[in-house]
Amino acid sequence: MLPLELKARLEAHAVAEQLAAITLCRDALQLQLANGVALMLCFASAAEYSMSWRWGDAEMRIDTAPTHPGLASAPNHLHLPDGNVVADPLSHVGAAPWDNAVRLVERLLAAPLLGYEQPSTERAGAWIHPTL
Repeated sequence: MLPLELKARLEAHAVAEQLAAITLCRDALQLQLANGVALMLCFASAAEYSMSWRWGDAEMRIDTAPTHPGLASAPNHLHLPDGNVVADPLSHVGAAPWDNAVRLVERLLAAPLLGYEQPSTERAGAWIHPTL
């Protein structure tokens, strides 16, 4: 899906009310959500994509390369703010780029970090994720 087509579909969708800005780039689409999330959507194909976002100091990304064959969702995976890589709970390789993009936008509007919590000083280890 070309960024121009994706932009038009997002502007026509119900999430448009929550989009503060949409910037069309050469091969990507930048979105600023009303809740402060800055999102970059890059789709080479339905099987090759990167969707990265920033909220405050936290940065996260769902992408398909490099692969992490040990994850249940391989090749797609989620990069957490602490650098850990986990199975991708949202996107589906082969699904229409529009479906993956709108699913992520809707989820980010509700939970900018997808429900992951930064560990408190009392807890050691990786970020904690509730069941999606």
